[in-house]
Amino acid sequence: MTSGIRISSRNATFQQWQALLANRQKRQRAGEFLVQGVRPITLAIQYDWPLRALIYDADRVLSRWAKDTLDTVKAERVAMTAELIAELGEKPDEPPELVAVAEIPPDDLGRIDVTGTFLGLAFDRPNTPGNIGTLIRSADAFGAACLIVTGHAADPYDPKSVRASTGSLFALPVVRAASAHDVITWAKPLTIAGTDENGTVGIADFDLTRPTLLAVGNETTGLSAAWREACDVLLRIPIVGSASSLNAASAGTVALYEAAHQRHPDG
Repeated sequence: MTSGIRISSRNATFQQWQALLANRQKRQRAGEFLVQGVRPITLAIQYDWPLRALIYDADRVLSRWAKDTLDTVKAERVAMTAELIAELGEKPDEPPELVAVAEIPPDDLGRIDVTGTFLGLAFDRPNTPGNIGTLIRSADAFGAACLIVTGHAADPYDPKSVRASTGSLFALPVVRAASAHDVITWAKPLTIAGTDENGTVGIADFDLTRPTLLAVGNETTGLSAAWREACDVLLRIPIVGSASSLNAASAGTVALYEAAHQRHPDG
């Protein structure tokens, strides 16, 4: 294992990486974000995600997984004191063995494969990064081809989103689009099915086996007027009890499950 450089103080490089945790603009400007945890780093490697640096705890005996990762992955090696890597791992009492610095891919709808029986998910103006990560994980679990985040929204590369995705961020394209209209134009060959508590069709009564883009709205205000107008159908998820509606991540997960169930009823 090559040792690379060593950081034992809050120098400029450390401060640059630390800023990636909380500053979206700096993530975007640098074109990189931090990846914390064994499973997310392992999946990033499995899916050939470009990694710029692997930061490791210089004050401990590393596990076989960490040693193998450092030996096999092409990225800059950075040894860091336990105190500093704990800050990057956001676990003050439990320094991680490794933290990865990963590239942010281009926000290009062309990265998404729309052939075959396409199933995708659009999340309109989400304001909670944890909900984005949860829906990335659900999209991966139920066989969706992508997650598209539209409008003024939280960042999929925020650490809360990356952690909530449990590594699924690296398994399917996640694309940010400033304008819903760009996505709607791109999705014209597809059926666009929105979820809404006042939807006119029960979700189990609509054919989701055709090539479909599911659309989920903002946690507070739901789908924007542009998305509502673009939807071929607004689907209602039947609920009982005192709850008036499901939150966005739950609604999206139910919609993805129903689509997967219709496509693979014996699965």
